[in-house]
Amino acid sequence: MADPMLIVSSESVCFIIIKSREFDAQDVVTDPDSGSNATDDRTAEVLAAHSDDLTQKELVAFISALNDEEQADLVALLWLGRGDGTLDDWYDLRDEAQRQHNKRTAAYLLGEPLLSDHLEEGLSQFGLTCEDFEIGRL
Repeated sequence: MADPMLIVSSESVCFIIIKSREFDAQDVVTDPDSGSNATDDRTAEVLAAHSDDLTQKELVAFISALNDEEQADLVALLWLGRGDGTLDDWYDLRDEAQRQHNKRTAAYLLGEPLLSDHLEEGLSQFGLTCEDFEIGRL
């Protein structure tokens, strides 16, 4: 069998890794009416996740704009980085991701704990990194 290849670009994967780290860095709003000092509250809310979160919307739009094969690659890359298989299993992982593909790929990926770490690990198994990636290039 031929060497495993990614259909999705490493630049796209790196963009998702960087943006998902921004998204993961946010805290959930636990007490919006705490009654404490309003000035202090605004500082804490800077990183708070809200239903209208722009980073989440950007990630969903970006992932949804990818074609079905690229989305399947992302899911398979997540599984690879999570340890659900090895690089030798790549085509099986991708075939399974394609079989399970639906319109909820972005929601599935963003609901996955450690998404950025798993994608980064999966990418590294292909000998690729995001070290030189600049978000402004996309």
